Amino acid sequence: MAIINHFDKRSGNTYVYESISYWDKEKQQPRSNRTLIGKIDKETGKVVPTDGRGKKRNQVASDIKSKQGPVPIESVKRRFCGATYLFDEISDKLGITTDLKSCFPDTYKQILSVAYYMILEDHSPLSRFERWDDIHKHPYGKNISSQRSSELFASITEEQKNKYFSFQGRRHAEDEYWAYDTTSISSYSEVLKQAQYGKNKEDDRLPQINLALVFGEKSGLPFYYRKLAGNIPDVKTVQNLLCDLSTLGFDKVKLVMDRGFYSEANINALLKEHLKFIVATKVSLSIVRVELDKIYDELATFPNLNEQYDVYSQTVTTEWDYVQERPYKGDVLRDKRRVYIHLYYNIDKSAEDQRNFDRKLLTCKRELLSGQRIKEHESFYKKYFEVKETPKRGIQVEVKQDAINQAKRYYGYFAFLSNEKMDSITALELYRNKDVIEKAFGNLKERLNMRRTLVSSEKSLDGKLFTAFVGLEILSYIKLHMQQKKLFSDYTLQSFLDKLDVIECFENPGYELRIGEVLEKQKKLYEAMDVLPPA
Repeated sequence: MAIINHFDKRSGNTYVYESISYWDKEKQQPRSNRTLIGKIDKETGKVVPTDGRGKKRNQVASDIKSKQGPVPIESVKRRFCGATYLFDEISDKLGITTDLKSCFPDTYKQILSVAYYMILEDHSPLSRFERWDDIHKHPYGKNISSQRSSELFASITEEQKNKYFSFQGRRHAEDEYWAYDTTSISSYSEVLKQAQYGKNKEDDRLPQINLALVFGEKSGLPFYYRKLAGNIPDVKTVQNLLCDLSTLGFDKVKLVMDRGFYSEANINALLKEHLKFIVATKVSLSIVRVELDKIYDELATFPNLNEQYDVYSQTVTTEWDYVQERPYKGDVLRDKRRVYIHLYYNIDKSAEDQRNFDRKLLTCKRELLSGQRIKEHESFYKKYFEVKETPKRGIQVEVKQDAINQAKRYYGYFAFLSNEKMDSITALELYRNKDVIEKAFGNLKERLNMRRTLVSSEKSLDGKLFTAFVGLEILSYIKLHMQQKKLFSDYTLQSFLDKLDVIECFENPGYELRIGEVLEKQKKLYEAMDVLPPA
């Protein structure tokens, strides 16, 4: 359905029609039925009902914006639309447009347009949006200046964001595991309270904020993020995450996390809420080491070899010493909870670990012999070397072979802790699917230009992050389908988007939008995205 304006030279009036396209089977060509809605008042520019057969209800005629369909074309334009058409279709398919419209009824089109711009113009500042607007068709359809984009970002509230996260989360598979991780985003701004110096994962010497992201492993899509102060370690974020998810209405979730999130307090919190989890752990943990020692001699044997992942693996059942403080009763509840430890051994990892360890031993021995000790290595010296010094023989350094043998005994081994019954390979596959979140961080920083931020206020940063998150949802869908259809053998993400971005559309007042030529290769790319080509 489309809304069409038609200028009548005889009367000097511009009439507004509702046009519905259909396929004529007899004539084998597209046709359309047009129904007169009214005419445009020359003074007010509003649509007023006519007295003829096409008269519509006053409500429909007086407010043409309330009707679904495109805004009437007002000027002659020729613009690129192939990539933004794809984004429109993906946004509709994922419910992004519907959910944004529910949460941001006045600004959802601007949010979509800026998100599209961030995807296609990955390294360009928002000050260049006007140039992009001139040559691209997009939801808002008008320029968004730097000042207007700042106002847009500042208008996005926490309540609106949480409502959107809740809507999007309910569209995900109910039984899927959710990958959770954090990344650091550096900032040049001096006005951000949460920009702090912390453990920067990319060795960037700038204050940073941390961004926590939750991804669905089956859907391959993000649906929640949270901004954190840059000096908060990963392990401290889990319990607040659980509170956030509960607030959004997600009480029964399954989380996959790396070992930076492991702590006894976090495991107790997950068990308390009866949530399923898979968490990577250090082999040095006593609960893991005890179980590994029991099966050490049999783990790396042929029956436990998995050819696909090139690992030896086995799952054991054990008990977790559950502790829950109950302030309301003034006591501490202690109990045993069943958990599963998934143990793995990889020969290549073992060889690499030993090689790195031996190189560190050589480096530290040279430091000791030269007398140029490094403060950060003191604990390593003490653990693995015996150092003696006499006036006659000077510095003598001997290795503690028993300590070295003990360290090398566990090289090549790694472990996961879970509370849902599954075999070791299933646990490994679920954990490795967490790679999708690492790729998402790359998209966020590189493709959406969020590696380093320069904003004028906390509100602007919050709004810009949310808009980038919307872009990340669309990007994640595209990359997931490119991977599934093996398109990365022929295209990069950039060349894929470029291939579609050259498709043009033509706008003329009184006529429907006309799409330029779409080649067969371009049609196949749309089909690979499960999207019908534009027509």
